[in-house]
Amino acid sequence: MNFLPKALTVPISSALSRWFASRAPKKDSATLNLRNVYIFFSREGMLFAVLLVITFIAGINYGNNLVLGLCFYLVSVWLISFHVTFAHISGLQVRLLEVTMAEAGASIWVTLQIRSDSRQPRRQLVLSFEKSHHKTGKRAKKKIKNNEDSQHSVLVPQLQGEQVIRLSVPTHTRGQLKLPRLTIKTVYPLGIMRAWSYVYFARTAWVYPKPEAFDWQTQHTVAHLEDLPTGGQYRQGQDDFERLDNYVEGESLARVSWGHVARGQGMFTKHFADPIGHEQTLDYVDMPAAHHEQKLSQLAYGVITLGQLGVPFTVRLPNDGASAVPMGEGDRFAQACLLRLAKVP
Repeated sequence: MNFLPKALTVPISSALSRWFASRAPKKDSATLNLRNVYIFFSREGMLFAVLLVITFIAGINYGNNLVLGLCFYLVSVWLISFHVTFAHISGLQVRLLEVTMAEAGASIWVTLQIRSDSRQPRRQLVLSFEKSHHKTGKRAKKKIKNNEDSQHSVLVPQLQGEQVIRLSVPTHTRGQLKLPRLTIKTVYPLGIMRAWSYVYFARTAWVYPKPEAFDWQTQHTVAHLEDLPTGGQYRQGQDDFERLDNYVEGESLARVSWGHVARGQGMFTKHFADPIGHEQTLDYVDMPAAHHEQKLSQLAYGVITLGQLGVPFTVRLPNDGASAVPMGEGDRFAQACLLRLAKVP
């Protein structure tokens, strides 16, 4: 019994979406006007419309002037609400300032500037991005539904002049992400009418692979076991130091090997190993994973780790070929490398 409504709803909603998009071209800044602002009864307003019809029919049917007067009074309230609600949306200016980059499965943040040149403040404006139709599990759907209003929509109680807001957009897969349409709506002042508008942004966001940890340090670590004293057995990962030297007065006691002192072998100072103290090369071919996306996830993990440590490194991807790849260090270079990973086909 539910197949017919769904079969009818899908083409109607898609046709309406195309019609809305045709009236609002993709731009990073938009001004809301008569062409792209829409108004209709809200859910509560539908009950108000039913009340108008009932009072009008009752007044005509029974010839009761008091009922007709009440009907005309309610009509005047509806007209005033219609005008005020429409005026709170019309004339707004929206500009896209910044779009962040995020890993797959996380949310990107979109920074917007909304501006009103009217002397009268705009009230109760709700801005939100359209929900994606990506398939998720039941538990994930419940969490998204419970946190939807707090994470993906912003209520502006009063706007006079300009204001900067941030909205989050969930991501699911790596690659280029087209921003969903932005909805701006209000039901001010009486909640009878609902005015709204859609904004389509031309700028896109990039989603890099979700980092996947792997034992990448073993490929670059050089253990100087020959410098250790005889009788000392050390395994990588447990005794995380490179060598032992004779203790010099004034050095920190925290680095003293108290195990040697207890065995009567003297005082030695631990010198911790720096397995990534030189330039590193993260090569797509050297990643231990078998699948393409998993290799990119491991590269993302290496890029983030080396970027946080401030070690010079370079990333070689399969589409680089024989061309030279840039080398750098720091968070900014790591972000540039993550953007390269997001753009890999």
